[in-house]
Amino acid sequence: MVFYHRILHCHILVEIKTDKFRHEYIGQLNAYLEHYKRHEMYEGDNLPVGILLVTSKNNTLVEYATGTLDNQLFVSRYLLELPQKAELEKIITQEIRNR
Repeated sequence: MVFYHRILHCHILVEIKTDKFRHEYIGQLNAYLEHYKRHEMYEGDNLPVGILLVTSKNNTLVEYATGTLDNQLFVSRYLLELPQKAELEKIITQEIRNR
């Protein structure tokens, strides 16, 4: 999916995968970002941003896969359904502690 953020003045490329993170997904999304940098940007636009959504990820692998890239790439995971209330409370509590 491609969006244009009017306030940030940049394209936002969102790619959703139906499985866990694999390093080749970064290469694919990076190629799309390069295309937008070279062929779709107008004067005054900021660099495009890539968002990769996966079902699970290994933070270390993501860090190594994106480490030397100049493009703005972000990887996050998504859930197919919300967890039960107790599990959701546990996740939120854990996230707050990690800040």
